[in-house]
Amino acid sequence: MHRFLTILRRLCALPALRYFDQFQPNARLFLLATVINGITLSGFQLFFNIYLEARSFDRDFIGLLNALPSAASLVVGVPLGVLADRLGARRAMLSGVGVATVAAWVLIASPSPEVMIATSVVMGAANTLYYLSMAPFMMKSSGARERTLLFSLNFGLTTISGAVGNTLAGQLPGWFAAWLGVSAESAAAYQAVLLANVLGGGLSILPMWLIREGRWPGPHRTAAFGLRDFVHLLRPGIFRIALPNLLIGFGAALLIPYLNLFFKNVHQVNDAALGVLYSLGSLSVGVATLIGPKLAEALDSKVRAVVATQALSIVFLLLLGFAPNVWLAGLAFLVRGALMNMSNPLYSSFVMEQTVEHERATVNSVLTLMWQAGWAVGLYLSGVVQAGYGFAPLFITTAALYAVATALMWLFFGQAEAQPKPVAR
Repeated sequence: MHRFLTILRRLCALPALRYFDQFQPNARLFLLATVINGITLSGFQLFFNIYLEARSFDRDFIGLLNALPSAASLVVGVPLGVLADRLGARRAMLSGVGVATVAAWVLIASPSPEVMIATSVVMGAANTLYYLSMAPFMMKSSGARERTLLFSLNFGLTTISGAVGNTLAGQLPGWFAAWLGVSAESAAAYQAVLLANVLGGGLSILPMWLIREGRWPGPHRTAAFGLRDFVHLLRPGIFRIALPNLLIGFGAALLIPYLNLFFKNVHQVNDAALGVLYSLGSLSVGVATLIGPKLAEALDSKVRAVVATQALSIVFLLLLGFAPNVWLAGLAFLVRGALMNMSNPLYSSFVMEQTVEHERATVNSVLTLMWQAGWAVGLYLSGVVQAGYGFAPLFITTAALYAVATALMWLFFGQAEAQPKPVAR
C-alpha cells in the first residue's frame, strides 16, 4: 500500500496529477483496487479466446461464450443499477467482485460447455454490478477540482497496470508449461494462466473492504427508486446519452475482443510478442488518459475532446486492419487504442456531472445496458463473420459505427456544457 501511494505521488510531478494529494482516502483505496484488477484482468483478456481455441471450440461457441456476459448485463443491467443505488457503491462493488471471481474460476476450470455457459452468465451479471457502481462512487469520493482527474486516473491506472499484466501474462504460458510438463500453447498451460489471473483479481476485495462510505454532501433522495422513476428514465435526455454507447458497444464487440486472434492468426505473432504488444497498448492508453483532462481543459469542453480523439482514432483503426505488415499494424494498434480510450473517462465524467446524485448508478446502468446490447449482438455475430469472411468486413463496420456515434455525440452535446440545465433531467 505504501509503495503504491509513493508511486502515485511521484506521478504528481506531472501537471495533470497536481491534485492527487487532495484525493480522499476512499479514492486512494479505490485506485489500489483498480491497479490489482488492471494487472489481472489484462492477462485474462489476453488469453481467454486463445484458451478456448486451444480447447478446440469453434468460433461460433467462442463468440457465444464472449457474448453471454453482455447478454446477462443487458437483461439485468437496469435492475442492478437500482440495486447498486440501494446497496451503496462499496457493498455493490464488493458483491460484484466476489461473485465474479468465483464464477470466473468455475468457468475456466470446468470441462463442461454447459457449466461454462451458465457461469459466463453469472460472471457477466456480477461484473455489471461492480462496474455500475464505479462512476457513482468516484463522484461521491471526489470534489469538483479533482473529479475529472480521478475518472481519468482510474481509467489510466487500469491500462497502465494492464501493461504490467500483459507483459507478465505473455511469459506465463511458458512458465506454467515447464511446471506442468506440457506444451506452451496447450490448453492446460493457458488454463493455468487464466486461473492465476482470476485468483490475483480476487485480491482487489481487500482494499475495497477498507473503504468507508461517507455521506453525500449534496441533496438526498427520501423515497426509494421505484417503477415510476424507472419509467422516468426512458426519456429523451437519457436516450441521447445512451445511443452513442449502443453504437460504440456494437462496433467494439465486433472487433476489439478478437484482436488477439487477429494478430496471432493473420500476422503470426507469438504469445510473448503478443503480451509485449498488449502491454505497450495498455501503457499508451494509460498515458493518454492522463493527458485527457488537460486536453479537455485546453478545448474548454469534455465533449469536444471526446469527439476529436474518437474521430482521429477511426483513421488508425482502418490502418490497423489493412496494414501490409505487422509493424505498421502494431503501431496503428497502439495509437488507435490511446485515442479511442482517452475519451472514455471524459464522457463518463461528463454524464455523471449532468445527472442528479440519486440517479447516477441507475443512469449509468442505462448506459451500460445500451453498451451491452451492442456488445451481446456484436460478439456473437463477429464469430460468424470471421468464420465466413475473415476480419476485413469487421474493421470496416466498426469504423462506420464509431463514426456515426461520434457524430451523434457532437450533435447532441456539442453545446451542452454551456447550458446550465443537466442533459439527464
